[in-house]
This record gives sequence, structure tokens and C-alpha cells, in this order.
Amino acid sequence: MEGGYIKPMEGGSGPYNPRTVEEVFKDFKGRRAGMIKALTNDVEEFYQQCDPEKENLCLYGLPNESWEVNLPAEEVPPELPEPALGINFARDGMQEKDWLSLVAVHSDAWLLAVSFYFGARFGFDRNERKRLFIMINELPTIFEVVTGAAKKQSKEKSTVTNNSSSKNKSGIKPRVSESQTKSSKLPPPKDEDDTLDEEEDDEHGDTLCGACGENYASDEFWICCDMCEKWFHGKCVKITPARAEHIKHYKCPSCSNKRPRV
Repeated sequence: MEGGYIKPMEGGSGPYNPRTVEEVFKDFKGRRAGMIKALTNDVEEFYQQCDPEKENLCLYGLPNESWEVNLPAEEVPPELPEPALGINFARDGMQEKDWLSLVAVHSDAWLLAVSFYFGARFGFDRNERKRLFIMINELPTIFEVVTGAAKKQSKEKSTVTNNSSSKNKSGIKPRVSESQTKSSKLPPPKDEDDTLDEEEDDEHGDTLCGACGENYASDEFWICCDMCEKWFHGKCVKITPARAEHIKHYKCPSCSNKRPRV
């Protein structure tokens, strides 16, 4: 698109008018790829083209995954929604990374505007609009890519997935060991495991650790004393989930120190 006009598709002769959800999403991805390229791989060239001495300039992403810095459309209203106007004026007034982040935010807003402009123009119904947004929302925003947030989120997600997988393989619940599961101190078993998992936090939310006095937390390992029936953080009594697997009857430090009656 130059000057606000819709460019024809590569190899086509007519105007480029995506009419289906899939076509609009393809258009979105192409424009997004072009703008990401401008703000990352081609950043030096993009920086040079955004001369503050020039008139109001806009960053356009094109459906063929390219980009251009150009003047806004002359006609009012334009054929398509216009990107943020005058991005070049802010270039020398702030740090480069902050300026690129600012352009990225406005680029995200423009991409959504263009996609839903097509949706409105060609009469997408509620379900089609929802499907389009879900497809778009699966991709990181340009801002997330430019600032590095997308990589961080991906790394965190991978870590959580790996941790969850390793926990599942161990067969150990974060709060109870196998020996405690066999005892009668736990709530009565439910018909479905899911129901038990959902209600466990509620039933034990007010439970206090017999050592430190802190509340129960679902992401921490707890163990119950078979003598006094008090609950303890595993870390407070130096018992790990792996060690608990081999304990048939657990005695807390207090009960272990009690002398047997004569």
C-alpha cells in the first residue's frame, strides 16, 4: 500500500481485498512480518528513513512481508486505516530502544485496525470476528517481539511445561506423600480425582504448619505426623517428597523427642 491505496496481490491484477477470515489473517501476518523486519533486522535503514527533517511519515507493513516509510494518504477518509502519523518527529527526542518500542505499539494497533476494517467491510459475523481475533492473539505482538518479551514468555512457558512434566512423571503430589495417602488423616476420597484436587485447597486453606505457623499453600510439600496429626512444611522438618515415599509412619521432631511412659 502506498499513499493509502490497497496494493494488488503479487502476481494478481486486481485490488487486494481479503474477504475470508483466513485471507484477512494471512494479510495480517504479512504486514506484521514486514513491520517486525523494519524494527529488528532492517532497523538501521528504518532509522535513516525516519528523518525528523521530513514531513509527517508513517510505517506501513505490506501483505508481501515488506515495509515502507511513506507519507499518509491524501484523500479523506483513506481507503484503509492509517498508521500512527509523524513517527519520525520523535526519533531524536528519546532513546532508540524507546522510540522503536513506541513505533511497535502503534504498529500493533494499526494491524488490528486494518484486520477488523476488512472484517467490517465484508460483513464478518460475531463468530468470524471472534475466530479472527483468536488467530491473531496466538501470535506475539510486535511490541513483545521488539522488546524481547516474547522470548522471555516463551522461555518461562517452556520452563513451566518441563517442571510440570517432571512432576507428573514422579507421581508425587506437592503436599502429600504416598504414606499419608494411605492413612485416614486425609479427607475422604471423592468419586473423581478432579473433584478432590479442586476441594483440597479449600479444606486445607486454614491449616497451619506445626513448625513455622504459616498457612498451607497448594504449591508446597506438606507432611502429617502420625502421632499428633499436625501438618508441617516439608522444608520445616527437613523431609523431601522423595524421602517421604519411604516413611511408613512419620513422627514430627516433637513427638520423636517425647520419652515413652513407664
